[in-house]
Amino acid sequence: MEHKHRFELLKQLQEVDFVLIELNLFLDTHPGDMNALQQFNWYAQERARIAASYEQQYGPLTNFGHSLNQYPCGWDEGPWPWEI
Repeated sequence: MEHKHRFELLKQLQEVDFVLIELNLFLDTHPGDMNALQQFNWYAQERARIAASYEQQYGPLTNFGHSLNQYPCGWDEGPWPWEI
């Protein structure tokens, strides 16, 4: 069950990332669209919530100081996203 939950959180992150990229591209050509900006901000907060939930349960998603780590170090723990 834990593996399924982990996969679901990663899937949610991919979906939200896709929406954020699309909204970012839209806002590049429509910078005054307040509705699109509000959607972008909502999805950015949703992404942060999902990422925090994942990292609390399964360890860091990224390195370079963008994610907190825990003891024991979570960098070498799998499965990696491409192994799921």
